[in-house]
Amino acid sequence: MSDDQDVPPKPDSQPQGVPAGLSRRRFLKSMGASSAAVAGGALNPVQAVGATTSTARDATSPDTASEDDLDRHPVALTVNGTLHHLHVAPNAILLDVLRDSLNLTGTKKGCDHGQCGACTLHVNGVAVNSCLSLAVMHDGDAVTTVEGLGTSEHLHPIQQAFWEHDAYQCGYCTAGQMMSAVAVICDRRIASDDHALREAMSGNICRCGAYKNITAAIQNTRTKLRSAS
Repeated sequence: MSDDQDVPPKPDSQPQGVPAGLSRRRFLKSMGASSAAVAGGALNPVQAVGATTSTARDATSPDTASEDDLDRHPVALTVNGTLHHLHVAPNAILLDVLRDSLNLTGTKKGCDHGQCGACTLHVNGVAVNSCLSLAVMHDGDAVTTVEGLGTSEHLHPIQQAFWEHDAYQCGYCTAGQMMSAVAVICDRRIASDDHALREAMSGNICRCGAYKNITAAIQNTRTKLRSAS
């Protein structure tokens, strides 16, 4: 090629619309990640951060808080007798808040559709599926998880009965089974026969099939508690 021959200009390596200082590779990578997140249903993961933890930010300070932090809501929960002040996302699930923010992992995350009962706990004395309940709905409520039933030194009667009757195998559903069982025992409207008990406990699935022993444990506990009252 001669010196006086026209040389075509070198194409601009920066795509149109890409901010200066951002390489084409990084730009395309970030766009791909964003597209995948949108296809998955959400750009930001659901999480709840305790207001007293080192990672919590002041949701009222626009100078230091991110957009996610500004969207959090203060919630006061009395869990197993202890008051907790939290800042949670509006779509944070009660089950996730208890497990991730308060480290109460006894309540299990099973189906996320309210069909297996592994996440059962008590809110103001009523058994609920915590995977279907938003944390912001429970400001001021009293929550009892399986950790609040008893201690290793003083087991709740239903915990003792599950132990004595081998009412578990893998144990994943056990916490939910016991929380539902306590609610059933306290509900005098439920008849005392096995059929009525199985119907009342039908929302709790045991994939190991330990239903016979679970029924025996609950019936034994109900007889002891009601004869003592």
